[in-house]
Amino acid sequence: MQIFIEPDKSKWDEILKRPTIDNKSLESIVGAILQDVKLNGDAAVKKYSAKFDGVELNELKVSDTEIAAAISLIDEELKAAIELAKKNITVFHEAQKEVIRQIQTTKNVLCWRKSVAIQKVGLYIPGGTAPLFSTLLMLGIPAVLAGCSEIVVCTPADKNGNVNPVILYVAQLIGVKNIYKIGGVQAIASMAYGTETVPQVYKIFGPGNQYVTAAKQLVNKEGIAIDMPAGPSEVAVYADETADASFVASDLLSQAEHGVDSQVLLITNSQLIIDKVKEEIQMQLQALSRKDIVTKALENSHFIVLQNVNDAFELLNEYAGEHLIIASDNAKKLSELVVNAGSVFLGHYSPESVGDYASGTNHTLPTNGFAKAYSGVSLDSFIKKITFQQLSKDGIKNIGNAVETMASAEGLDAHKNAVSIRLKSL
Repeated sequence: MQIFIEPDKSKWDEILKRPTIDNKSLESIVGAILQDVKLNGDAAVKKYSAKFDGVELNELKVSDTEIAAAISLIDEELKAAIELAKKNITVFHEAQKEVIRQIQTTKNVLCWRKSVAIQKVGLYIPGGTAPLFSTLLMLGIPAVLAGCSEIVVCTPADKNGNVNPVILYVAQLIGVKNIYKIGGVQAIASMAYGTETVPQVYKIFGPGNQYVTAAKQLVNKEGIAIDMPAGPSEVAVYADETADASFVASDLLSQAEHGVDSQVLLITNSQLIIDKVKEEIQMQLQALSRKDIVTKALENSHFIVLQNVNDAFELLNEYAGEHLIIASDNAKKLSELVVNAGSVFLGHYSPESVGDYASGTNHTLPTNGFAKAYSGVSLDSFIKKITFQQLSKDGIKNIGNAVETMASAEGLDAHKNAVSIRLKSL
């Protein structure tokens, strides 16, 4: 972990760099797989599942029998926890529904906007080192609430050809039935282009490793919508003298365990806080099952001392982290300084983990600085907003001359005539 004391602003860009990825060679590898699946469908999918996941698949779709068998394997405590998360996520996202409001912009000129579900969506659920059933809750619930008519789920199978049972339990709980045993780049390709078995979708959602991310970005260039550009997971923590060092250390470690390319950032007003947090990290690290992953991720991590709180939040806004924790008694007030972040956690008892699982907000968030311009997944991510307008005879009279004048000024005579011909008919 690198420590920076009052770094000059000219050095901020260098300090805040994310772990680098060789995108050129990555895109070459990923592009070849995408093209193969596009041309050869299920056969290519099965080939890459064998090559990368070590599994020989006869059937790509999960059967009803497999889903039923998986449900019986889930213990009651976990079921109760998932039910709580489902309730909170549903309440939060359902509140995002908009009521149609007709606006009369000019007398007898009515305009309104209507939310319409994207018909076909694909959800990618990682299932490798950490089967993220929580991501299926975060993506599946708003997809169902939005009214998407076809929801396709792709998630990798283990070497025996089985999908993680908790993922299957969540799928049936939220009412999602089209589940396919496909992971990695081949999963993104299947949903983007369609195969003999997997339906083509209009928009793809979900996190993944650098290969999955590259695949999403490449199919996006071909016209398939994606939720957002996203890369390795990250957290930034602001901690002042009121912070509990053990809490802060636990937050940094919880994010670092996502993967070796994850990044954690600590901004504080005191070197003493950094020393205490480092000590706590060393103690807590020893008990972690993913210790090796965490240790590697911490090599990408920076601790920064900035005594001026405005400078600290200027740097945090420049970083635009996926997650931002404000560990301070004054967190609510300090949050007013935040303009760039995916999701913000206020105070000493709001760990990032609650947003990952059960508070109700969505955990699919922009990374790699994209929080400067992108939002996390919400109900809006699964809908289009179509505008409508309706004019009566009096309505076209009231704005017709203005439209004629403007069209004429732009030299678009046919535009002008579409109004003129109607005005003459009145």
